[in-house]
Amino acid sequence: MTGPVAAARKAFTRTDIPPGSWVQNSGGTAALGIKVAAQIFTPGLSWRTEFVRQYVFAFQATLLPAMIVSFVVGFSTIGIQGGSLAAAFGAVDRISGAAPIAFLRGLGPILTAAIVAGTLGATITAEIGARKIRQELLALEVLGVNPIRNLIMPRVVGLALWMPVLALLTFWAGVAGTYCATVFLYGNTTQAFFDQLLLLTHFLDLWGSVVRLTLFGILIGLIAAYKGMQVGGGAEGVGKAVNESVVSSLVVVGVVTLVYTTLFEAFFPEVNFLI
Repeated sequence: MTGPVAAARKAFTRTDIPPGSWVQNSGGTAALGIKVAAQIFTPGLSWRTEFVRQYVFAFQATLLPAMIVSFVVGFSTIGIQGGSLAAAFGAVDRISGAAPIAFLRGLGPILTAAIVAGTLGATITAEIGARKIRQELLALEVLGVNPIRNLIMPRVVGLALWMPVLALLTFWAGVAGTYCATVFLYGNTTQAFFDQLLLLTHFLDLWGSVVRLTLFGILIGLIAAYKGMQVGGGAEGVGKAVNESVVSSLVVVGVVTLVYTTLFEAFFPEVNFLI
């Protein structure tokens, strides 16, 4: 037993390879989250200017690509493919009811999180990583400025508050794509489309989506910031950290989606996940 136990202990204690690196990154991200939470409840609003700047930047960087992707998915996946199947049974008007389910429960939040992780998450990692290499974070600490409060917390909070708004906007973009496909390609009427639109949707779907996207925003922001603070080795290190940030965010989003969906269905059985 000594051999396997020693090998397992060595694997978990080495931080340069999995699973040891997973444990270290998870612990470091959790510790950063605790520090950010502590700063949120610390009096003072010195971070509000940076928060507004980050919120506006998030709006500019993610709104257009997220809405385009949602429109295309609603048009092609739900509208064309779903419409083709429904047309075979003479029930094209029923497709509109599937769009809110897709964009509030599963597909929409994952698409939104993937776009945000690839744009804002990568930007946060690159920006903080560049500051780390130039020793700006150390200089701020010498000057008595807390980098977590003035750099990281505004980005995490901004991302957490922007994600639900973005999800609701992309929801309507996806519904618009489904509408264009079913009305212009399959002859559905506008009245029939909107009559069936919210037929299968529960108010818990909306609130569940908002809570999940807020959680995604917090996790993506913390992962991106942590990866940026761990950068070393110059420009090559920044590129590696950006790649790790995006991949880690997507993996975490997938795991959280699985756990969240399971718990949501368990606590709210009145919301039927099977259409």
